[in-house]
Amino acid sequence: MRRLLVTIALAAALLPDLAPAQERVDVELVLLADASRSIDDGELMLQRSGYAAAITHPLILSAIMGGAHQRIALTYVEWADENAQDVVVPWTTIDGPDSATDFAARLMAAPRRSYGPNAIGSAIAAAQALIETNDIAGERLVIDFSGDSANSFRGLPLPLARQRALDAGIIINGLAVLCRTCSGRPVGYDLERAFAELITGGPGSFVITAETDESFATAVRNKLLLEIAGLAPR
Repeated sequence: MRRLLVTIALAAALLPDLAPAQERVDVELVLLADASRSIDDGELMLQRSGYAAAITHPLILSAIMGGAHQRIALTYVEWADENAQDVVVPWTTIDGPDSATDFAARLMAAPRRSYGPNAIGSAIAAAQALIETNDIAGERLVIDFSGDSANSFRGLPLPLARQRALDAGIIINGLAVLCRTCSGRPVGYDLERAFAELITGGPGSFVITAETDESFATAVRNKLLLEIAGLAPR
């Protein structure tokens, strides 16, 4: 019996590790886009088209190829109410023009499924869960939050969700979306400052402003360049 147990133990030690190997990427990036009731269909598609244009831009593709692993992992999620976080495009490895173009096409083709009031804390918690339950190993973990308000009315308290994400080593960056049609502010306070104080955090975190339809795509592209390269804006 002793010899049998020793034989079994030796055989088990020689067996290959059957656990699936995690894919290594330079950054795992959750694009967390506002789809709450303050966002109409035009604004929703403005966000989608901005990210679709950015991810296929030569500058972004060049930045991806300049990384150690020459690939990143993306998922696009639209957030609204506490139970209304919709994964529009699931985790996708972007490693060149073909995968970027495919991601952009799926993003633009998907129907809208998120509606309701702001639940930013629940949205951040959902993004954290997506990072922690995938089979990807990123050198950096980033939640890319966009919205036209820092108010969180329902769901998980925002301070709690934010702190849990930061404690898990996740960086939260922000894209403050200003008023598209009224040439002003969507809220009566400093939206960028509110993002910085209440939502974003982690080493090198930042907030970028999208002021008009025309500047949105540029703002998104600049933000992705910083996130892919792991830099903070000047």
